[in-house]
Amino acid sequence: MEAAAAASPGSSSLEAVATAFRSRVNELQDLALARNMYPATAVTDLTAVDTSVTAMEAQVQAIRRRLQEELDAIPKAKKLVEKSLKQQQKLQHMLANMPPGMREDIVATPLEQSLMLPECFNFNTAVPECLDSDFKIKEEPVAAPKGKGSAPRWYISTEELDSLSSYMRGRLTLEKVNISINEVATYADANAHLVACPKKKLSEDTWEKALELRDIAATEAVKGKHFFLEADIKGPGLKLDHTGKAILTVLRHLGRVHETRIGHHRVFILSKQC
Repeated sequence: MEAAAAASPGSSSLEAVATAFRSRVNELQDLALARNMYPATAVTDLTAVDTSVTAMEAQVQAIRRRLQEELDAIPKAKKLVEKSLKQQQKLQHMLANMPPGMREDIVATPLEQSLMLPECFNFNTAVPECLDSDFKIKEEPVAAPKGKGSAPRWYISTEELDSLSSYMRGRLTLEKVNISINEVATYADANAHLVACPKKKLSEDTWEKALELRDIAATEAVKGKHFFLEADIKGPGLKLDHTGKAILTVLRHLGRVHETRIGHHRVFILSKQC
């Protein structure tokens, strides 16, 4: 009995090895049968399957790359939407506070818009940065304003005007101040035009003024900004009288302009809307 018990574990192990061997032999027999069942077409079918699998893997990789490109584009799209909303708010603020007499001038036909563009500027509209267009000077590059387009017209609101002290506000009206803002912006646009234009497009007298403006535009205080001079103020909306001086004081106080002196010139630098 003891001998039989001692032989039992050994015999069971041998039986397990024999069973595994028989199973492996049966698998090999099945594989040999499958290989020899269709000898003429087996290789062709396997090649076609391999080609299809390879093509599917390539399509999956292409889909993954496309998904990654879309994921990478999401932050850029969000930034563009944010900048568009900010620009919309600026335009809404301008329209809400624009003097009534100027509203009819904000809608221009494409032909009128093309005629209003200075011929000295070469506009690059490839990619909008903040929904504005960068301009390039065709020749004789100088330190032209980098304000991208026309000078800023940051109109004041009724709340801002009412926030001023009575002695500063005086008899000024919202319309009168905003007309002046539009007028000084036209002065700055004209100066930017002269700074950017080449000599051959200007008369001798105008060229001398352009050189003077270029020197001012190249200073650290003014470089890259739109500006006008006290000598540019000639009306009709803004004049160097008591009312005009009061308007300039209001514009400085509300941060629409910053004043500096360069040489014998009193220079006003236009601020952009935040």
